[in-house]
Amino acid sequence: MKLFKKLKWFYPGIRIKRWISLGVLGIGVTILGVVRFVSDSLLWLKIVDGIIIFLGVTMIFSGVRSMVKSFLAIFLPYFEEDLVDILYKKRYLERGPKIVAIGGGQGLSTLLMGLKEYTTNLSAIVTVADSGGSTGRLRKEFDVPAPGDIRNCIVALADAPSFMGELFQFRFEENSELKGHNFGNIFITAMTRLTGDFKKAIEESSKVLAIRGKVLPSTVHKVSLVAEYEDGSVVEGEAKIPEKGIPIKKVYLKPVHSEDHDKIQPALEVIEAIKNAEIIVIGPGSLYTSILPNLAIKEIADTIANSSALKVYVCNVMTQHGETDSYTVAEHLEALVKHTSSKIIDYCVANTRIPNENLLAKYRQVQAFPIETDYPAIKKMGYKIIKGNVLHTTDFVRHDSKKLAKAIINAFRREKLHRDF
Repeated sequence: MKLFKKLKWFYPGIRIKRWISLGVLGIGVTILGVVRFVSDSLLWLKIVDGIIIFLGVTMIFSGVRSMVKSFLAIFLPYFEEDLVDILYKKRYLERGPKIVAIGGGQGLSTLLMGLKEYTTNLSAIVTVADSGGSTGRLRKEFDVPAPGDIRNCIVALADAPSFMGELFQFRFEENSELKGHNFGNIFITAMTRLTGDFKKAIEESSKVLAIRGKVLPSTVHKVSLVAEYEDGSVVEGEAKIPEKGIPIKKVYLKPVHSEDHDKIQPALEVIEAIKNAEIIVIGPGSLYTSILPNLAIKEIADTIANSSALKVYVCNVMTQHGETDSYTVAEHLEALVKHTSSKIIDYCVANTRIPNENLLAKYRQVQAFPIETDYPAIKKMGYKIIKGNVLHTTDFVRHDSKKLAKAIINAFRREKLHRDF
């Protein structure tokens, strides 16, 4: 039976035996050339023998290279790069720094697209408190943690072809029974129901897109985000929080099921990732509805505060109506510290570019304005500043993933050089 299995390698159409034959032939030619080179005494014969050796080595290299490509075509059917580029990129990224990125929404996925070019030692810790749109409907109907921000991060870290990412981001038309639903959200929900484990569903979904790094929910428990406002009123539900239009005093998590009152805990992998991190990046993203829901889990906030990693906060570039109206960068930092600890960050990224007037006018219509970087107040709080143009402006004002990642990595390298000396 074992012999029969081994003979399968020589079946027609496998596209392996031709390259094995070429390699074996190359070995034979090389040996022949070496034997002749040793025995021949005439110079012109030695030159011919050298050519034979070169031909044999070329045949061996070509056979091995083509055989490896045949294997890759089976096990990695989507790869389009040269083998040497794949190997170089994999080895280079494996040596990259250990980074943890914390947040949610579009901001975190933008950051991840930049950071994945520097390392595969990357863990995204993502909020699961989202309650709006497709995510909110799936949460309510299937009693699962929010998949929306998780999906965005998986797509951002994807190494699969772009059409796979487009598939996960596909949103069904308004005139269908699935109107407003996102395919990726449905996929993760289905995997959760199939495996019975939200974390396992994320892992399996990540394999589909061959992501660089890991995506981890800040907690696997079903939670709601609650906001307490300055006037003493309280609103529950992430999507509802910005609607009130009153300054927010604090936010906290509440278990969806009353029996889970004391069970809002992070997964073990989350704490391990933070403890092992060399860089921890908080943001960008909505302060009260994307970032603080992660830090509202005390064990996460305490582990970050006690970490010796380089801790960087990336503030949004525009205010958000209903959340951070008229906030400066320093006021964002004050809110972070108020909810956690003064040791939660070391550096703050400060954008130095102002968007053009056409874009600013568009944002004024939704009561959003550029966030002022009040340098003296930030320095008085004891935090260092990473200055630079980190904006990407087309139809929206957002961080540029490449510029932002480069600014953070450069700060890490400078800090590491300083510590080494």
